[in-house]
Amino acid sequence: MKHYPYQIDSLESYKEAYKQSLDNPAAFWGDIARNFSWMHSWKNVLDWNFEEPSVKWFDGAKLNITVNCLDRHLEEHASDIALIFDANDPEEASRHISYQELYDEVNRMALVMKARGIKKGDRVCIYMGMIPELAIAVLACARIGAIHSVIFGGFSARSVADRINDAQAKAVITCDGAYRGAKQIELKSIIDDALEQCLSVQSVFVVNRTNTPVSMIKDRDYWWDEEMLNIPLGSFCEPEPMNAEDPLFILYTSGSTGKPKGVVHSCGGYMVYATYSFVNVFQYQLGEVHFCTADIGWITGHSYIVYGPLCAGATSLMFEGIPTWPNASRFWEICEKHRVNILYTAPTAIRSLMGLGDEFVESFSLQSLRVLGSVGEPINEEAWQWFHDKVGKGRCPIVDTWWQTETGGIMISNIAGITPQKPAFATLPLPGIFPELVNENGNVIEGNEVSGNLVISHPWPATIRTTWGDHERCKQTYFSAYPGKYFTGDGALRDKDGNYRITGRVDDVLNVSGHRIGTAEVENAINMHQGVVESAVVGYPHDLKGQGIYAYVIYQGKHNESQDQLRSDILSTVIRIIGPIAKPDKIQFVQGLPKTRSGKIMRRILRKIAERDASNLGDTSTLLDPSVVDSIRQGAL
Repeated sequence: MKHYPYQIDSLESYKEAYKQSLDNPAAFWGDIARNFSWMHSWKNVLDWNFEEPSVKWFDGAKLNITVNCLDRHLEEHASDIALIFDANDPEEASRHISYQELYDEVNRMALVMKARGIKKGDRVCIYMGMIPELAIAVLACARIGAIHSVIFGGFSARSVADRINDAQAKAVITCDGAYRGAKQIELKSIIDDALEQCLSVQSVFVVNRTNTPVSMIKDRDYWWDEEMLNIPLGSFCEPEPMNAEDPLFILYTSGSTGKPKGVVHSCGGYMVYATYSFVNVFQYQLGEVHFCTADIGWITGHSYIVYGPLCAGATSLMFEGIPTWPNASRFWEICEKHRVNILYTAPTAIRSLMGLGDEFVESFSLQSLRVLGSVGEPINEEAWQWFHDKVGKGRCPIVDTWWQTETGGIMISNIAGITPQKPAFATLPLPGIFPELVNENGNVIEGNEVSGNLVISHPWPATIRTTWGDHERCKQTYFSAYPGKYFTGDGALRDKDGNYRITGRVDDVLNVSGHRIGTAEVENAINMHQGVVESAVVGYPHDLKGQGIYAYVIYQGKHNESQDQLRSDILSTVIRIIGPIAKPDKIQFVQGLPKTRSGKIMRRILRKIAERDASNLGDTSTLLDPSVVDSIRQGAL
């Protein structure tokens, strides 16, 4: 049943929409965009040049994304539930927030920020746990035209400071602390440590979540609740008119060099694409409960907890905790309790729950589930089958979605119940997405049953616009390897039916539990440990995480330390500098690294050793010292 004018409802309508998007992208997206609220229409639907790169969608149009997320639903759907919040502690009462209530809270927080001098174009960093105030903060920034940059709550003070300084943020929104499983994370104290290195921040707003004693600095730190009391309930904040191409948010992602990149998304194109992809991939029907288990600190949470669902008038469920606490039935308990219709989660979570036994899932009624989704990394066939059989009871389509922070929304995926699914395949591109496979020389590989590097040949509305403060870096990272095309950094194969399977990263970026981590970033952190001379980091297959982190370390510090103690110390350094998500799974101490005569580390060899595939290491004749390889191989973990 079709609830949205642009909703695909059959295989034929998918094929027709895809053909229209190929024949005339501007007309196709212009028709879809007319279903949104605009303050002023566009002069031109699309103007682009991937060589620069320069991409403009709906340029000249004026809008505010929060009008589309909130205001336009009030006339007919004010009492509909916008957000359901399920707390980390299963004993804590859930919160159901209607569109009217969310609208009221967003208006008040927007006025709080304006009263503290925050205006259009200012950057606001948000470092919070997964509570409703996080979604309210994001929307309040968008309401006044401030550019939000959400930082995942697992990052260290140094990583937070790097992001705040890169964005030159004027304000920070945080919590006293956050609950995550059995842990309590002291977010405010991490912010305090970070802000010792940040001169741009003038205001810090603090939500009281854990009742943790915190240091509040006079004329800088303000309690969220106290600030909100200054704004009467029912107050209205005029939505800031934004050009479609104005930045909406910055989201930092790891790159193949050490410094995180601030990916910039625009107001208009991102809104249209996040909503279009949400409605179509999940085949969303009004009134359904959509449960995306991601953190809003990642792009998945931006697009499929906040912006896509709210623009579509959906009910979006936010979960504060983790899937295995207090036990491995937590997801299924939430699905039963809130009668969840769509569950969108990561292969890492699926694999960990699968490994803990079927009894946790079998004791709950999952009759309400209609669609299952996978995101963050390619899902292996065993996990796909378990998800399909044990969670979906064989009746729920699984959408295996491929996309990236830089793409803003799902790019390649089957459409639930409409286009065919195939285990471990992302399958077909969405309308408006034109993937190609190229060889190392950039030549397009035609036909089916082929593999190559995955590129996108034409822009889509949520294309990355730039990297914050460094457009040349955007060009070099995404548009220079294959001029005129967006390079995803992923390899892929295409089967006989044109379905795509993502085979993994082909650059120096690891995909660990769905989190992208640059090898250079981890190496830089390891090298800061006293006594470490040099390190090299590669990925290797990991049963739970998909990819694990394997570090080869040359250490010349004190020799009376045990290797176990050294490993522990190095892990502590990585956690302090980046955060727990980047800690290596294996650390092998080596005497040297396999280097060419020009000094380049031959990672191909290290990768093969880490993968326990050292039987054929290929040509090692160009190495400065080939004997290094034998000693590394003998000491492999």
